[in-house]
Amino acid sequence: MDNRPIGIFDSGIGGLTVVDKVFRMLPREKIIYFGDTARVPYGNKSKETVTRFSKEIVEFLLKFDVKLIIVACNTASSLSLRTLQRYFSLPIIGVIIPGATEAIRMSDNKRIGVIGTEATASSDAYRMEIKGRSKKCFVAQKSCPLFVPLVENKWLNGDITLNVARKYLSPLIKNRIDTLILGCTHYPLLRRVIKKITGNKIALIDSSMAVAQYAAKLLEEKNLLGNNAGGIKKAKFFVSDDTHRFTDLAKVFLGTDIKARKMVF
Repeated sequence: MDNRPIGIFDSGIGGLTVVDKVFRMLPREKIIYFGDTARVPYGNKSKETVTRFSKEIVEFLLKFDVKLIIVACNTASSLSLRTLQRYFSLPIIGVIIPGATEAIRMSDNKRIGVIGTEATASSDAYRMEIKGRSKKCFVAQKSCPLFVPLVENKWLNGDITLNVARKYLSPLIKNRIDTLILGCTHYPLLRRVIKKITGNKIALIDSSMAVAQYAAKLLEEKNLLGNNAGGIKKAKFFVSDDTHRFTDLAKVFLGTDIKARKMVF
């Protein structure tokens, strides 16, 4: 057993979907979460900037003697993960590989769609990962920049959200995909709307669940599983700005009230 915490970070609040799934898969673990709310979004920033921010956050999480770090942000996973893995000695995992692997497993016709931020789509990270593992796969990508503000304004349903989703998803459906990766941690909250458009013939891949399953397997293989009590009430949450907005939105993601502390680099 290893009762040290797991560190999870995101560009803002979206990574709480990963926190939720990790607690479902690993209820006996402690979690330290950092949301970079002062510098969100990462999706329109350069690789160099995102990597610098990510290094700063990892160094902060290391102060808590974490045993594993999960890069919950798809953009940071796309642009900075390999640099972080070379730079730091502890296990660091992102959402791209688990999401891509699960999509390949679920797809029957090997035609896979990916939706994400502009940076995630332009990085080509999901397509390269999928093609590297299965050259037979066709990958269609689409950036969906309005999805994040819709979630953060709690517009999870309704005609406006449905029309925006239809506009984004129609080109992917025309490409005859049978599997769709939700390549942003905010997007699982729009799952119901997305499902109205894609129907039951297209499998939705929640990258937050995929990385939680990946983390559980990794901890078991390395004999790092914890045996802590308290669950989410024992988790520690840090943000770089605006704790009130973070805690208000956190209830949408986690279904419970939390407290967050402000930490400025």
